Amino acid sequence: MHFVVCLKQVPDSSEVRIDPETNTLMREGVPSIINPYDAHALEEAIRLKEKVGGKVTVITMGPDQAKEALRKAMSFGADRAILLSDRAFAGADSLATAYVLTRAIQKIMETEPVDLVLAGKEAIDGDTAQTGPGIASRLSFTQLTYVIKVASLDKDSITVHRKLETGREVVQAKLPALLTVEKELNAIRYATLPN
Repeated sequence: MHFVVCLKQVPDSSEVRIDPETNTLMREGVPSIINPYDAHALEEAIRLKEKVGGKVTVITMGPDQAKEALRKAMSFGADRAILLSDRAFAGADSLATAYVLTRAIQKIMETEPVDLVLAGKEAIDGDTAQTGPGIASRLSFTQLTYVIKVASLDKDSITVHRKLETGREVVQAKLPALLTVEKELNAIRYATLPN
């Protein structure tokens, strides 16, 4: 199986400062981390790879410094990393981000199938929760949002538990699919150094 994880590098929220004139995040001098929700998506993709076999490709869109997020993803167990970087992407909203990530996934699909795309439910620097569903819509993949448990996965289908305002929902869907995940999906492992 081929798992694709969409990651975003975000400012470390413990270090965030707000520009008093523009009321926007001041990113200069603030350390960056993998978006915490995306880190859980990566962890789940690696766990699924270990369980059913396959490979994990991580994709991020951003400046050259986003390579650090990809290196970290590789140290956790991803097999391939792709950086999408262009000045034209600067300041992209969730619609543009979903478009660019979709095109990258479609390019991958020209040479190999993608069974499952995973992403965090939202980025902590935007909280829009629109990128994952936007990708699923453009790919015509089934979207399963707010996932808190992957109950089963085989070559044709996936069964997940979704978090709802009033409880849980168990959903089975055909592959290919896209999951947006919650933090309670799993506990993140420590990175390992390659040989």
